[in-house]
Amino acid sequence: MSDGTIETVDLTYWYSGNDWASLDDVSIKIRKGVKTVILGANGAGKSTLFYHFNGVFKPSAGSVSFNGEVISYRRKALRALRSKVSVVLQNPDDQIFGQTVEEDVAYGPTNLGLDDDEIESRVSRALRLVGLDDLRDRNTLKLSYGQRKRLALAGALAMEPEVLIMDEPTAGLDPQMALELMELAEQLHHSGTTVVISTHDVDLAYAWADEIHVLRRGELIYSGRSEEFYSDPIRVYTTGVMQPSMFLINKSLCDMRGQPEAPYPRTETQLISKMASGPKGRFLIMPVSDRLDKYMVDAAVDEVGGDLAIGLYGAVTRSMLFDSMLPVNYVFDGFESCMSECLMGRDSLLLCDADCVDLILAKMERLKDFGTVVEFKVLDDPHSGSA
Repeated sequence: MSDGTIETVDLTYWYSGNDWASLDDVSIKIRKGVKTVILGANGAGKSTLFYHFNGVFKPSAGSVSFNGEVISYRRKALRALRSKVSVVLQNPDDQIFGQTVEEDVAYGPTNLGLDDDEIESRVSRALRLVGLDDLRDRNTLKLSYGQRKRLALAGALAMEPEVLIMDEPTAGLDPQMALELMELAEQLHHSGTTVVISTHDVDLAYAWADEIHVLRRGELIYSGRSEEFYSDPIRVYTTGVMQPSMFLINKSLCDMRGQPEAPYPRTETQLISKMASGPKGRFLIMPVSDRLDKYMVDAAVDEVGGDLAIGLYGAVTRSMLFDSMLPVNYVFDGFESCMSECLMGRDSLLLCDADCVDLILAKMERLKDFGTVVEFKVLDDPHSGSA
């Protein structure tokens, strides 16, 4: 079996009436468990490519495979494919059909023939992940644009797909909501979902992706890790995008110091770790399961005996914040913000979803590549074992 969850071979597609191919001999392999970004300027062919991944479009030439088998375009085969490969479109109005939030999210699981209890479980989980659980009875026509974007994502999550594809997911979102969405994408990847994103936002792509595939006017011009592509400014320029800010900052600082550019930091904490030295604060991690309250913070304060910077990580933990009224410093981007505090010498506490602890530890392990080892401890939830 192929190691590519989705693979295209010489994929070519012509829109009716066009004098040019929207996709021209594109061969891409989306590998299972690899955070992947399809990068390119508007009109590069990103959305057209995505429509082939779940069989909405049939190639003019070439082929598309899923898990090693060429896609069949028969109705039953397409239904099975779309239960495993979910696409979230850039415009949420193109895929919202239900009258209420709950009805819309339940649409896909219902069509799978699931029983009522399973449908309810999937709907509740999806709405909680995207922060819409308190709006399940709301008419979909009365949602804001950002809420409709979340709803479209919830509908995809309720299918529990093997592959989640998001077309320009942060387009039109405010900065906080964009951070929240990308954090959720990280969680989904950690839980085993293969996540693919299209964007022309190079900073987002650079910070998040393991691999990038770059399209220019329907042609694939690069596949691989980001640094090789961004090291060629002429190729970047002709693609219609820019070099990422973090890539340029690292290059400038390394040139000034006369040190090698590698390893390449992709986040602020990786950059600080590479460039700075000094005493570090302690990093405490508190898993959150079913409640969030001051006793969890008190347990952390008792551990370090002093002031703490407090941050959140994870959709479930964040959903509990309003009722808890905790004095949190960082509601969004909690890991980066708390770790930055540690690198500047202040102790910090990260309250995170219980299933994200391994993900947080992996992020800390990555910092060792940049010369930083931070003292940390995973604390016990003071409520564990309580009724």
